[in-house]
Amino acid sequence: MIPAAIKTIIKTVFMYTFVLFVTRVMGKREIGQLAPFDLVVAIMIADLAAMPLEDKSIRIHEAILPIAVLAAAEILFAFITLKNTKARSLICGRSSVVVKNGRIEEATLRELRYNLDDLLAGLREKDVHNIQDVEFAILEGSGRLSVLMKSQARPVTPRDLGITTSYEGLPYPLILDGEVKYKYLDQLNLTMAWLKEELEKKGVTDPSDVLLATLDTSGELYIAKKEAAELKDLKTEE
Repeated sequence: MIPAAIKTIIKTVFMYTFVLFVTRVMGKREIGQLAPFDLVVAIMIADLAAMPLEDKSIRIHEAILPIAVLAAAEILFAFITLKNTKARSLICGRSSVVVKNGRIEEATLRELRYNLDDLLAGLREKDVHNIQDVEFAILEGSGRLSVLMKSQARPVTPRDLGITTSYEGLPYPLILDGEVKYKYLDQLNLTMAWLKEELEKKGVTDPSDVLLATLDTSGELYIAKKEAAELKDLKTEE
């Protein structure tokens, strides 16, 4: 006979792994934003996953089946909202303009039951402190607030000044936590010998001492040493 404590541990690990798998199957949409039906699914899955852990009489398969059904329903609803605009508006809700040309749309706020404190807090989260500077503030179906500033209130960009800039892509992580990422070296047509040479220029002899090393599109190599390596260097200097 397996002890009750061991059974609980096994059930907990299994349900955690299963719910994690289901969440991954449902896609990044479920993780990145919570539309109404996303929120319902998340709450129900969490409750169903906890039930067999709290009630020992509930078997694992009795919890797995409803979770799998919910995951299938989530995928189905996501597909329907992807293909049908009316269904998307009904299920996910519509975007609503709550500020237009610096003026608060009071009637829209009342319709959405969205109070002024929520609006001001949402604007502050976007680093906006003066409503007069807002061209449009839109409350999205997910509940997030999108803000478009007036042209005279936006930060000046190189394009505004007529300045041509060079392309800036994402930096390539060549070393992560001491591990060399050979696939990025191959993509950039670089060798391990080149990397070691560049590390030595920065005073690093062993790639395992590097917490992070990235190469940007301008060819600049950024290196952050691990704390242990920095302490070792300090002791050596002393």
